[in-house]
Amino acid sequence: MVTTAFTLDGYRINKNLGITRGIVVRSRNLFVNIGAGIQTLFGGNITLYTKLCEQTREHAYQIMLEHAAKIGANAVIGMRYESTEIMGGVTEVLAYGTAVVVESSVRA
Repeated sequence: MVTTAFTLDGYRINKNLGITRGIVVRSRNLFVNIGAGIQTLFGGNITLYTKLCEQTREHAYQIMLEHAAKIGANAVIGMRYESTEIMGGVTEVLAYGTAVVVESSVRA
């Protein structure tokens, strides 16, 4: 379970395991740049860059989940993304949050 909130409805946080993160550094490739350059001539959404950004965020997200599981978490709260351009055409995407162990607070 992952949420941008700092609580999970119906669950109690039993243990805070600290920060979990997934980092991906990605560069654009020549073919994406050429295709995106053509798309900019017509305006609107540059779908090649959108796809690249979505894939990069998903990859960082999956790495964050793997890290959380590795340290014993079954949930991540306060999840966020950040990105930084390291140099022209090279961007770091960071997915991070607080790894926690939760249990249902609903009694059967």
